[in-house]
Amino acid sequence: MLRWRARRAAAARRWGAAELARMPIVIGNAMPKSGSHLLFQVLQGLTRIGPFVDPGMPPVSRSAENRNLGDDAILANLHLLNPGDITYSYLHARKPFIAELTRSDVASFFIYRDPRDVIVSHVFYATEIYPGHGMHRYYTETLSTMEQRIDAAIKGVQEPGAQLSSIFAKYEHYVGWLQQPAVFALRFEDLILDRRAALDRVLDHLAAHGFDPRPREQAKPALEGALRPQASGTFRRGQTGDWRQHFTEANKQTFKSETGNLLQNLGYEKNAQW
Repeated sequence: MLRWRARRAAAARRWGAAELARMPIVIGNAMPKSGSHLLFQVLQGLTRIGPFVDPGMPPVSRSAENRNLGDDAILANLHLLNPGDITYSYLHARKPFIAELTRSDVASFFIYRDPRDVIVSHVFYATEIYPGHGMHRYYTETLSTMEQRIDAAIKGVQEPGAQLSSIFAKYEHYVGWLQQPAVFALRFEDLILDRRAALDRVLDHLAAHGFDPRPREQAKPALEGALRPQASGTFRRGQTGDWRQHFTEANKQTFKSETGNLLQNLGYEKNAQW
């Protein structure tokens, strides 16, 4: 809290207290394994170009020990935020969070990713990067192949000591953000493959909330320069389409049968012929 106050005081001295007070609260929301850290790095870059503050806190939806918080604790964290503060979260698209993230004084962003890449990222994270993950033992001791692990991540797992919802159920919790006009939805793939255009649209959304740095062509490199993928403890490759290297034909059929039109609804495929 002391660090947060010190950063706000420094921003007020640099940019002016009145300018800081008229800035929106900036919230980057994401599905896990969908580029949340990249999005937050972009948003942290706002401190380089305007009166914004990175409080240096964990996601508003998690504790300092990285445990998921209850609704009351999350709302308390959201209500602590002041104009110009930047934070991130993993909030489902439901009450009461929709109302909080669509307030007029909040500039909200939601990043999402191809579910097939989310699955591959999750499996590698739980198997190789984070041995403390709840699925680590199941993936490494019960299952023996990547094909089996991908199928498990698609269908979900309900076993003693291993609880995982299906990929379809995971997206059901988050896709509602795409129906909220007040929330700027950003594809992970656009941030990787068409970064300058994506950053321009990020600035457009902020401009609608009262912050439009000029000239734009100087602001975008500042945001781009804030990106440090390797600084994230969850970083592996940060690529798009990595699922093609790991999905077998059997995995593809499992995914299609379990998720229906999910890929088409998200805009990643035109039909089921992939």
